[in-house]
Amino acid sequence: MINKLGQIMLYVNDQDEAVKFWKEKVGFHVITEEDIGGGMKWIEIAPSKESETSIILHNKEFVAKMSPELNLGTPSLMFFTEDLEGLYANKCNGW
Repeated sequence: MINKLGQIMLYVNDQDEAVKFWKEKVGFHVITEEDIGGGMKWIEIAPSKESETSIILHNKEFVAKMSPELNLGTPSLMFFTEDLEGLYANKCNGW
């Protein structure tokens, strides 16, 4: 039986810009960053260091070459917050 969601794979065109967005605009934290070499790097981000679920940012171009059968389309992610207006006012200006 599955009892929790661990990681979500998100395929991005520019990992550095994606990290910047998630940190500055959404307030996420980088949990780990692994550079495996040969162009393969993944970055784990989450709302907090204690989060049970995290997002892994993968290089879309690299993954497409290594696994052409994967669907690398844009996923639909839903998040929850206690203070939407505060989040918008503090983080989301300039979207």
